[in-house]
Amino acid sequence: MKAVLQRVTRASVSVDGRVTGRIGNGLLVLVGAARGDEPEDADYLADRVVHMRIFEDDQGRMNRSLLDVGGAMLVVSQFTLLADTSQGRRPSFFEAMPPDQAVPLLETFVQAVQKRGIGVEQGVFRAMMDVELLNQGPVTILLDSGQRRGRKPPPQGGPRC
Repeated sequence: MKAVLQRVTRASVSVDGRVTGRIGNGLLVLVGAARGDEPEDADYLADRVVHMRIFEDDQGRMNRSLLDVGGAMLVVSQFTLLADTSQGRRPSFFEAMPPDQAVPLLETFVQAVQKRGIGVEQGVFRAMMDVELLNQGPVTILLDSGQRRGRKPPPQGGPRC
């Protein structure tokens, strides 16, 4: 599973002009399930997201987690995170998990987050959604559950915090 975390002051998702999820301070999390992902991937990713220290402490350092700040989470399914753009100009989504398998895995992720004490709002799976957010920082983090199985993400370089 892949996730994009965006630290937000507020975020909402709407379908056909109707708000289906809205949060204040917290994280907007875009989640995509890949072929071969398992419930353990969802639990791993939930744990990483909830405990990721990307909120500022009193000294202005990113040293606090979503749990520490009492924030909420807005989860939006996004199969396009699995896009393969290595050939041609049209992305391939072959690596994205089929919807009938992805829905239960996404629900497993949401339940794992809730089990850790975080309030969760959601988008609507397979719907055309409008997502609004005020990204604070901006802070945007990429996570991949493949790391739990030893699959190395591409090198990112840069300084370590």
